[in-house]
Amino acid sequence: MDATGTTERRAQEIRQLCAASLRALGADPRLELLGSRPYRGTTVLPFNAPHLYPPSPGAAFESFRGASDGIALRTLHSDTAAHLALLPENPSARLVFEVLEQFRCESLAALPGVVSNLRARHEAWSKEYLASGLTETSLGMLLYTILQVTRSRITGEPVVSESEDMIEATRANLSSTLGPLLPALRRNTHSQSGFAPPALQIARLVADAVEDLESRAPARKASKAKASKAAEFSLLVDVEQEAALIGRAGTGTSTLAAAAGGYTVFTRAYDKESAARDLVREDLLHGYRERIASRVHTEAVNTALLAKRLQGLLCVPERSGHDSGAEEGLLDVSRLGQLIASPTESRLFKTERFEPAAAAAVTFLVDCSGSMKQHAEGLAAFLDVLVRALERIDVPCEVLGYTTGAWNGGRALKHWRRAGAPPNPGRLNELCHLVFKDAATSWRSGRPGLAAMLKSTLYREGVDGEAVRWALSRLGARSEDRRILVVVTDGSPADGATANANDENYLQHDLAAVLRGAETAGSTTILGLGLGLDMSPYFRRSTILDAERLGGSESVRDLLGLLQRSLRPGH
Repeated sequence: MDATGTTERRAQEIRQLCAASLRALGADPRLELLGSRPYRGTTVLPFNAPHLYPPSPGAAFESFRGASDGIALRTLHSDTAAHLALLPENPSARLVFEVLEQFRCESLAALPGVVSNLRARHEAWSKEYLASGLTETSLGMLLYTILQVTRSRITGEPVVSESEDMIEATRANLSSTLGPLLPALRRNTHSQSGFAPPALQIARLVADAVEDLESRAPARKASKAKASKAAEFSLLVDVEQEAALIGRAGTGTSTLAAAAGGYTVFTRAYDKESAARDLVREDLLHGYRERIASRVHTEAVNTALLAKRLQGLLCVPERSGHDSGAEEGLLDVSRLGQLIASPTESRLFKTERFEPAAAAAVTFLVDCSGSMKQHAEGLAAFLDVLVRALERIDVPCEVLGYTTGAWNGGRALKHWRRAGAPPNPGRLNELCHLVFKDAATSWRSGRPGLAAMLKSTLYREGVDGEAVRWALSRLGARSEDRRILVVVTDGSPADGATANANDENYLQHDLAAVLRGAETAGSTTILGLGLGLDMSPYFRRSTILDAERLGGSESVRDLLGLLQRSLRPGH
């Protein structure tokens, strides 16, 4: 593996460990790190202390662990609503109040390892601050000194050794105003409500000092080299705005579809269903396959363990004969002769043998709209691992995709215009349904088809409702007791030509109707996997996958969790 692959894999491992420790220490399985931002379920946590977000390149593992431990302690010991209600408007005051609350929570750490991680992160962040050049300005030195002094008093730990002499003059100047407030912080570390008043006083003190400094003289400019580093270092963090917020899929009712009695199609003359591998040159498929294999190797998901987990969910015990020589069970008449030869022989019985047998068929239906092409490699690796694991337990599996044959309507739109552009034409694009791997094809033989997922020109627009109907019809022909359709998408249906000629909710309305009908019929379990998007407005059973971690153990874990919840009796 090259250096880039090794670095990427190490970064992935660090993210996994930090997310796991966040959930464990925070005692909340809903906690997650997407990128470096903390979420509880689909909600970003507004924790804006800057040291919680180490820079990705070059940061030590302990720094990331310290940040995740700090986030976990904040979730345990801070009432977010109460904190936000008191948050000052002034940026400098807001920064100080935010950091002081974070220091309070960190001071409550009891485990020695967590205390060590927090200290390592604080020292690393202090060095980042110094390297940024901000301490070369009066304002920067003021903030740095206050943060060093307050943390030391709140946690009982010394200031960072590199800073002790540097901050002495500023600390002496602040002693008359800051000194009386510090004992109150220390006394109230176990009480958020008691801690807030002195913390707010310090925040206001800082805001006044900053305003005074700014009015008397402009801040000193740092050197160009320092300015470059400062651009990479931020004190004022706004996680809610900067995080890649998890959106919620938009739905809407189409008045046109309701008035017309349902969904219609102007023409199906240009629709097609194709084997995906037939649309890509062999030499390209070979290169794509190597990229997927490399990604699978980097992610290092344990396929055997995954197969075992899937077996428990998708297989049922089935009689496969008897085991002889047991000391209890059914009498084995074939062994009665041994009783005559050896009257003390007790192993004269047989027991039924059960082995797991596949009781389900699984179809993955992949949205191949334009926005999905950026996820193609990770998604292909994710599906490759799942297909291989399902094959190990003899569960038949298909991987299907849906897109359109052209942008903006293609031949269907031209046909409509030649017909005089009659109003309310219904769906107005040419469908392209793709078979990446069918149920009869083995994983090994189906790998070129899965590799075709990396062909970027396949990704156009998405008519989700008809794609779901198509996938359900294929599953409906299966004989297995349980049929499972997993739809992987990053957004609502979209086709410009159809929306322009009908109304903007036409395709959304149809997808919702198709899913409602399928849920009512109950013959197929339908799951929605949203890539960075909450698809619950459409899918009764859904989860959100982090698009940056596709193919890794987190995405597999999330799917397994959804399967487990969805396949329980009554669900």
